[in-house]
Amino acid sequence: MDYRLELVQLPVTDVDRAKEFSLRLGFALDVDHHPNERFRVVQLTPPGSACSVCFGITDAVPGSVVGTHLVVADLEAARDELVSRGVEVGEIRHMTPHGWQRGVDPNHARYNSFTELTDPDGNGWVLQEVR
Repeated sequence: MDYRLELVQLPVTDVDRAKEFSLRLGFALDVDHHPNERFRVVQLTPPGSACSVCFGITDAVPGSVVGTHLVVADLEAARDELVSRGVEVGEIRHMTPHGWQRGVDPNHARYNSFTELTDPDGNGWVLQEVR
């Protein structure tokens, strides 16, 4: 039996602002359904991902989702690309036996280099390198 994660709901205060931010991240717009004044759902998918994010159909507190990971093959290139699009992204760091160190893991060990960003509502995202 396969269990595929295909959709993560993110709580936001402003669906249009969240949509614009996700488009700036390079996400593809899949759905923007607004059949009446009380209901709207927007779904976007990160490039290369089988899992999408959705705004507009959760009662969770905006900004309460943290640690959603976006895995990239080249963390420095991904960070540079997002910064060039006007996204505020934290410094890259990696874990060693002596604690956190600045920059990408020199050996590019899988799952060991990270940076973070937040969306306009404060939901936290982690970029993680897996080559």
